[in-house]
Amino acid sequence: MRKIIQEFKDFAVKGNMIDIAIGVIIGAAFNKVVDVLVKEIFLPPLSFLTDGVNWENKRWVLRSAVTEEGVTKPEEIAIGYGKLIEATVDFLIIGLTVFLVVKFMNALKQKADNPKDVTVKTPKDIELLDTIAGLLKKQNDLLKK
Repeated sequence: MRKIIQEFKDFAVKGNMIDIAIGVIIGAAFNKVVDVLVKEIFLPPLSFLTDGVNWENKRWVLRSAVTEEGVTKPEEIAIGYGKLIEATVDFLIIGLTVFLVVKFMNALKQKADNPKDVTVKTPKDIELLDTIAGLLKKQNDLLKK
């Protein structure tokens, strides 16, 4: 039991748990932004183009409810495709946003990894490793002679 507690403590302290928590918090906030973006920015023009159709409430009724003497006898059965349209637009926006962020991060990484690019400062540990590699190469060249 102690070993499991120690492993969990190491996991939490090393940052993995903190990184996950930060990701969940940012993901929740991002979800709110996307929800507003879909409902307030993208769906109104779509509704305007479709003559004021409210997509959230769109459904295909398979069987209508029948009300007799104030009592509803079979309940309505309907397929709500409007929410599917909203979820699809949400998915497309999230997918496009994640794609653009990853593309931007990859461009930055490629720029940082390019040894000929002098605009990006090389970290000290990488400079040290490069120096060590150069010294080892010189030493191997001397030993070969």
